[in-house]
Amino acid sequence: MASVALLSASSPSTSSAASLLPRRHPSRRSACFPRAASKLSVVAAMGDDPIKEWILTEGKATKITGTSSIGGGCINAAQRYETDAGSFFVKTNRRIGPAMFEGEALGLKAMYDTKSIRVPLPYKVGSLPTGGSFIIMEFIQFGRSRGDQSALGMKLAEMHKAAKSDKGYGFHVENTIGSTPQINTWTADWIEFYSKHRLGYQLELISQRFGDSAIYEKGQRLIENMHPLFDGAVIEPCLLHGDLWSGNISSDTNGDPVILDPACYYGHNEAEFGMSWCAGFGGEFYNSYFEVMPKQPGFEKRRDLYLLYHYLNHYNLFGSGYRSSAMSIIDDYLRMLKA
Repeated sequence: MASVALLSASSPSTSSAASLLPRRHPSRRSACFPRAASKLSVVAAMGDDPIKEWILTEGKATKITGTSSIGGGCINAAQRYETDAGSFFVKTNRRIGPAMFEGEALGLKAMYDTKSIRVPLPYKVGSLPTGGSFIIMEFIQFGRSRGDQSALGMKLAEMHKAAKSDKGYGFHVENTIGSTPQINTWTADWIEFYSKHRLGYQLELISQRFGDSAIYEKGQRLIENMHPLFDGAVIEPCLLHGDLWSGNISSDTNGDPVILDPACYYGHNEAEFGMSWCAGFGGEFYNSYFEVMPKQPGFEKRRDLYLLYHYLNHYNLFGSGYRSSAMSIIDDYLRMLKA
């Protein structure tokens, strides 16, 4: 769809994808992403600009006083819009249609609705008239640090505990992990879902892009033999952020944890730690997490299995520098499983 219409955060939910997102409340003054910005520039007339149009109508602003560029990562551009109704955070992509941002917005809204950990509330997704797409969301002013590890662990566990799916494992739409498509077809069995739509899909991409038959064949052997790693574990489809690394974790000015830029789906809660190799989770984080979501039998044996998905994705995104890490994990499991 070209544009996602948004409802009030307090409005009753409906079954349509568009209705999962909220309309901005007139009194909201919350302010995302306070990295150093360029000097504010005064914005003139609205013109043929769907971003300004939404801010000056549905966003309840009467004037835009300025914009400033913010670090938006390697995929999207990002700006802060200052208005007389508060600040808005806007991401744009001049090459990709709105499907990517629709997936992000639906994920943010799903996490927001758990009333657990703080996330920026999405307001509007649409197409740009010159090509590409945009998302408008709540601007959260970040604090001076990434926040308290104990609080992050507790709040993340509360989100996992609060949001379960009765459809199985997957998500309402396909989304992206970085810029890689993430397939979220609803599946009743977790091992089947993770085998096919996570490890298997990444291995297929590697085979197609790099012709790497060795890692593909060993990876398939692991998939065929990994069932014993889940013996004794109780697995439920929990709402996951899906891409939780240090760049997607911060805190607000009150010191409360904030997570952003998700690749959401419903999956085994342990899969949330798949990016822990660049997230900086420490003992306080895990201790607080497991107080809310108890550690399952075999957790340590499965830990690297969930790292593997992200190492394979980094291989696909950034090249063979990540191959050795992925292959090492696969080889270790094949030895462990005698496969």
